[in-house]
This record gives sequence, C-alpha cells and structure tokens, in this order.
Amino acid sequence: MIYHAFNGYMKYAFPMDELYPLTCKGRTRDYANPDNYGINDVLGNYTLTLIDSLDTLAVIGDKKAFQTAVEDIIKTVDFNCDCKVQIFEVNIRILGGLLSGHLFAISDDYGVKLDNYNNELLDLAYNLGKRLLPAFEYYKSEIPLTRVNLKKGVLPNETNNCSAGAGTLILEFGTLSRLTGDMRFEVIYCYALFKLWNKRSKLDLVGNTINSSSSKWENTISGIGAGIDSLFEYMFKAYILFGDPDYLKMFNDSYKAILKYVKDQDGVYVNVNMDTGFSVSSNMDGLSAFFPGLQVLIGDIPNAIHLHQIFAELWNKYHAIPEVFNFNKKEVENDYYLLRPEFIESNYMLYQATKDPYYLVIGEMILYDIENFCKTECGYAQLNPLTSLKKEDRMESFFISESLKYLYLLFDEGINIYIYIYKYISIYFKI
Repeated sequence: MIYHAFNGYMKYAFPMDELYPLTCKGRTRDYANPDNYGINDVLGNYTLTLIDSLDTLAVIGDKKAFQTAVEDIIKTVDFNCDCKVQIFEVNIRILGGLLSGHLFAISDDYGVKLDNYNNELLDLAYNLGKRLLPAFEYYKSEIPLTRVNLKKGVLPNETNNCSAGAGTLILEFGTLSRLTGDMRFEVIYCYALFKLWNKRSKLDLVGNTINSSSSKWENTISGIGAGIDSLFEYMFKAYILFGDPDYLKMFNDSYKAILKYVKDQDGVYVNVNMDTGFSVSSNMDGLSAFFPGLQVLIGDIPNAIHLHQIFAELWNKYHAIPEVFNFNKKEVENDYYLLRPEFIESNYMLYQATKDPYYLVIGEMILYDIENFCKTECGYAQLNPLTSLKKEDRMESFFISESLKYLYLLFDEGINIYIYIYKYISIYFKI
C-alpha cells in the first residue's frame, strides 16, 4: 500500500505537491483562486508529499528510496514562493518532515544514514523556519497569525488563529532551535504558547479561535476536535521532549478540565462553552480520534479503550470515520473521509500498550476497507460522500506519512515508533 501510493505520486505527480488519485496527475496551488484555503493553505509548490513521506521511507527501511527522495528534495525545493500558506500545516508537514528526514539521514542507528549528506535538509528547514517568523512578530500579542506569505511575510487582513494553529508548533520550532543553535524559534513560540494558555477560562478550558491582535476569543467553543485538538498533544509531548515541568502542568490542568466538562456521561467528548462548561453540541469529528492515542501516552488506558471503541463502532458501520458525527441525532453531519490517520494511530498505540489482538483485528478491518474502497489505479482516494463510498480525486500527504505508516507499524512487531522517535531525537536531547 505504501509503495502503491508513493510510487503513484512519484510517477504521476512529482515535483508537484499532491497526486490526483483518480485522474493520475499532479496537483499544486490554486493560483486562479487565492482564497481557496482548502487547497492553498497546504500546497506551496514545494513537493509536499515527497517531504512528508521521508520518515515513512526511513521507517520501512528503504534506504535507496529515502536517499533518492532526499536528493530530489535538495535539487527541487525552493521556499522563495509568493504564496500564502497556513503556518500550522507547513509546520507539521514540511518543517517537521525536513527535520525528521535530517535526523534519519545523520544517524547510524536505523539503516538509512546517507554518506554524502551535508545537512541540506536542515538548511532547508532553517530557511523555511525564518520565513514563518513574521507571523509571530506582526502583532504585539505574540500569538501567531494563521497564515504567512513565504516571500513577502504577513499580508493585510490576517487577524486570527485557532488554538491548534497557534499552539501546535513547539516540537518543530524547539527542535529547529536545538539543531541550529538559533534559539529564536523555541523562545518566540514558548512565549506564544504560554500567552495562549493564559487566555484560558476559569475552568481551564480554551476556546477555538483567538484574535491575534486583541488576544480576545472569537469562538468560545471548547472540545478536543478540529481547531483545538493537537494543542493538547503538543503540550504533553513538549514535556517529554524538552523536560519543562510547566508544559506538564499546562497539560494536566487542561486534561482534568476535559474530563470534567467535555466528556459526557456516555464517554463522548462533546463541545462546550469555555466559560460555563455547558454543552453546545454533541458533534464529534474525525480529528478527535487522536485522543485515545494521547490517553495511552499519559497512561489513562481505561478512558483510551472506551473512546477508541466509540470510533471503532463508527468505522465498522461506515467503513471509515465520518468527518463529523452527531451523537445526539445518531447521524453523519459532514459526510466524507479524508484518509485521516488519527484513529489508525490510536489503534496502534492501544495495541502497543495492551497487546490485545483485538486491535490487530481492527487494523485488518481498516486495511481491508481502505484497500477495497479507496484504492485507485495510481494511489488512494478520499471518500465523498462517505455513506455512498464514492471516491473523490484527492490524496493528501498525511495518508503516506501517517495513515499508512501506522498501519505498517501495527503489524511490525519489531518497531515501537514512540521509543524509536524519542530515542532518535535524543541524539540531540537527553530524554
């Protein structure tokens, strides 16, 4: 599956950002419609899928493919692009991909060390990181803006950000600082994260969208799904990676609030008002499926098992996780599946924690459904509408870098990816 998707991208789409899996051609920015944020937030004409796939190639141990990918990136990628992109997406996919690729390329431990490599991926990451900094400097609040033009900096009319977008940069920015010695990235983002956290309510809940200029909440809905999700993950992983107890306290306080106000009596994590804790909707989205994996990391296995089972029942019914499901009405609200990895990762994490073969059975179900309902001649397609299992002509980069990687790792007993990653980072950070 990994090779089918990756080779399809390389044959039909490279050096463009994504593969059209139904028409077998490449996709890049929508230059005709600059406000098409669903495309332009992610795509920047910088071989997105190739960069995002580096760690998957390394994890499966394909040194030849990894080396070729690194060489292609060095020859092709230039971030001097007159394009406005979303910092969150560029950070986790491009900056993170370059940094992890660099760490694999210089290590003796994992079989993909490159002999004639001269830190080119790190140089690209540093170049990109500096192009993202203006988003932090535009307003005195230091809460970063959502988007930045990689060539021109911040453009007019940028004023807000979601909590996940503002709060999900510390791992990559901190790693970039430690690897380059330029501490601006870690310092400026550490300040931004604590500034965001200090805007929480008296209930220790954060809202969904904040104005970067006024530091006031524009959307006061709180939960674990879209707009907030990865903020919690990065709080805890920042503590693991950098050892600062303030990150742990931040996470612990937020997690207690989630269990008290967001988790309902049936174990569904609903959306609430950040100031009152009262429920405002019983929707839970596909992004929320990351949460059982995070609960495994913090040792809350019972809650992880329960929430995972809720998502497993949705997958069993619909052959994927709907983008949004209303648990009050018991119906799909946003009827599509984007090949997302969150449930797959949580399933892998629970298997690692429990070794219960049930999670292998779930993995087989996921693999079967993706192979049978999403596979195309040259890749894999998202489903829209999901309830009709109709393929849509898009394959986002995270399908290779995350969804397929975690499926692979589930059935490979020889690798524990979290030990693997943290040991790997400890080349530079003593964890």
